[in-house]
Amino acid sequence: ISAIIILVILVAMVVFVIILNDGERRIPVQYSKKMQGRKMVGGQSSHIPLKVNTAGVMPVIFASSIMSFPVIIGQFLNVDYSTIPGKILMVLSSSNWLVPERPKYSIGLVIYLVLLVAFAYFYTSITFNPMEVANNMKKQGGFIPGIRPGKPTSDYLNHILNYIVFIGVAGLAVVAVLPIAFSGIFSITRISFSGTSLIIIVSVVLETIKSIESKMLVRNYKGFLND
Repeated sequence: ISAIIILVILVAMVVFVIILNDGERRIPVQYSKKMQGRKMVGGQSSHIPLKVNTAGVMPVIFASSIMSFPVIIGQFLNVDYSTIPGKILMVLSSSNWLVPERPKYSIGLVIYLVLLVAFAYFYTSITFNPMEVANNMKKQGGFIPGIRPGKPTSDYLNHILNYIVFIGVAGLAVVAVLPIAFSGIFSITRISFSGTSLIIIVSVVLETIKSIESKMLVRNYKGFLND
């Protein structure tokens, strides 16, 4: 029964990560018509795909690395865990989170979630610039229906981006914290998988499949994935 439950949880987490990585919000874009020579060109409609998990696995890697770095240093220095520095290291160690006998150390989980959200928004702000996208659309004669070109478009994209990034980081938090919760609540000393490794594996597999699919389409072959 335990093996079946673990298998079901693993499959559910894999499906959830796939949905999280492939989920996107499509912003409709309309291009105005213009004369080029004797022909009327333009007037096409397109969309801007904003991925829900825009930052990918990077927030989880950054947050977990910052949390685990002092713990690793403390292990080399043989810190006494009965002292205040030792207590701080125990708070930062994920092995002490969500343990019913030691609830005070779960403060580290709150710090971890705060770092996760901060790095998600920080990494997204680096990889996607709403103002640059809005200016490029304006130069090409494109606009979002109901939104004026320029700064209003940038503000609209920024608002939508903040909303979907929060959804994405919430999904990342669920995947990253679920193995830690099982380990703490059920007193499991070691779990052979973690949310971070699962996200990385699924992301690499999906990117590999998409790369193979694009190469097959370029060579005029029918892909092995059905849309």
